[in-house]
Amino acid sequence: MIMADPILEVRDLTVSYGRVEAVRNVSFSVEEGSLVTLVGANGAGKSSIINAVSGILRPRSGKINFAGRDITRTPAHRLVGSGLVQVPEGRQILATLTVEENLRLGGWHRGRTTAASIGEMYGRFPVLAERRSLPAGTLSGGEQQMLTIARALVARPKLLLMDEPSMGLAPKIVDEVFDVIHEIRASGTTVLLVEQNARRALRAADHGYVLASGEIVAEGPAVELLADDAIVQAYLGIERPNLE
Repeated sequence: MIMADPILEVRDLTVSYGRVEAVRNVSFSVEEGSLVTLVGANGAGKSSIINAVSGILRPRSGKINFAGRDITRTPAHRLVGSGLVQVPEGRQILATLTVEENLRLGGWHRGRTTAASIGEMYGRFPVLAERRSLPAGTLSGGEQQMLTIARALVARPKLLLMDEPSMGLAPKIVDEVFDVIHEIRASGTTVLLVEQNARRALRAADHGYVLASGEIVAEGPAVELLADDAIVQAYLGIERPNLE
C-alpha cells in the first residue's frame, strides 16, 4: 500500500508555561487527506500542541513542518494564508458582529473570492443562511459551533485543526458536529482533531495518538486503539451514555 506524504510533521515538541512543561518531546505526523486525532484527559497537553502547531503558542523546543516548510516560529496570521486553519476551543465567535460578518473575517486574506466560499457555507449550513443578518451572539451553542467551523472553512484550509469541537454541546448536537467532521474529511481536507471525547474521536479517525501528562503514551490506527482494553481502561475513561 502506497502511503500519502505527511502534510504535518511535529518532532520533539516541548511547550512550556513559565517553568511548567505542558508538553514534552512530542512527535507525530499527519498524512495528507487523513483524519488524525489527539486524545487524552483534560490537562494532557492536547490544546497546547494544537496551539503550537497553529502559531498561537511558541514552543520552547522542537520542530514543526507543514507542507514541507518549517513553520515552527511562523505567526498564526501568516499560517492561515498558507492553508493551516484552526477551529478554536470555546468557539470564540465575535458575538456583536452578524453571522455574515463573522464569515467574512474567515476569508479576510482571500479578497473577492470570499463571497463564493460564504455562499458554499450557507448551502452546507442552512441555519446560518437563515440567520445571516443576526448578531452571532444570538445563536444557540450548536449554531455557534457550526459558525466557527464554517468561518474556518471559508479560508479554504489544506489542514484543519479542530480543538474540542464537541465541548459543552448536547449529545444530539455532538452527533451533528461529527457528521460535519466526516463531510469535511470526505471532501479532501486533512483534519487534526483534538477531543476529550476520546472514543467518539477515535471512531471518526484514521489514526490516533493518546496523551497523558504532556507525553504520547500510545499511538496507532484508531480502530486498534479502541480495541485495546488496556489503553481504554487506563486512558480513555468510561463512555458517557447518550441520554437522547
